[in-house]
Amino acid sequence: MTPLLSVRGITKRYGAHIGCADVSFDLYPGEVMGIVGESGSGKSTLLNCMVGHLTPDAGEVVFDTRANGPQDTVTMSEPERRMLSRTDWAFVHQHARDGLRMGVSAGGNVGERLMAVGERHYGDIRDKASDWLQRVEIDAARVDDRPTTFSGGMQQRLQIARNLVTGPRLVFMDEPTGGLDVSVQARLLDLLRGLVRDMGLSAIIVTHDLAVVRLLADRLMVMKLGRVVEAGLTDQVLDDPQHAYSQLLVSSVLQV
Repeated sequence: MTPLLSVRGITKRYGAHIGCADVSFDLYPGEVMGIVGESGSGKSTLLNCMVGHLTPDAGEVVFDTRANGPQDTVTMSEPERRMLSRTDWAFVHQHARDGLRMGVSAGGNVGERLMAVGERHYGDIRDKASDWLQRVEIDAARVDDRPTTFSGGMQQRLQIARNLVTGPRLVFMDEPTGGLDVSVQARLLDLLRGLVRDMGLSAIIVTHDLAVVRLLADRLMVMKLGRVVEAGLTDQVLDDPQHAYSQLLVSSVLQV
């Protein structure tokens, strides 16, 4: 089977400081990869290199495109990468406000992504937006309300609807439950797990929360000081960590 995403030797430095160093892995269709580590471990730098928010100093990010097969997204033109981010890719920010237009209605936020891929029929766009609001457990009657009137959890669910409405194959998530109350986190995680399963999504989830990867990720990479120190099946890594740093991460959660 051809990997959906192949990351090869991604390296990013900030002067003498290493953001991430020689990171490589394959992600297959329908698979969820978790990337964990404490603040400063390099996981966010890696994520931003993968999605094109940062240009790596070395390495490839090869995505199996629908039209042209495997393509290195690092060397893609900006218009090509932008179209990819509207169609086959999606990015869920930690803070929903970073992924929403707060002055536009909930339906408008979802509809914008549809319009970006060529849909023009107002009625169809509105119907799809209303349907997606319901799929993320937002009352369709709120289609004309602005995100500023929503709670933090609702804003995050709206951001998810905006991202998934075009049926992407790969979703990048940056601390998707960060900053939310525990009860809201649990509901959001349950929603995400259902959507990933029902849509057959592949996903890469960056988080410091081991409970999030335990619930959502098939495989897990542990990063420290920009390098991957351990990788494997999620349950295997969390239940029997081999690297001293992984053991420390797991034990710190158990002690809380």
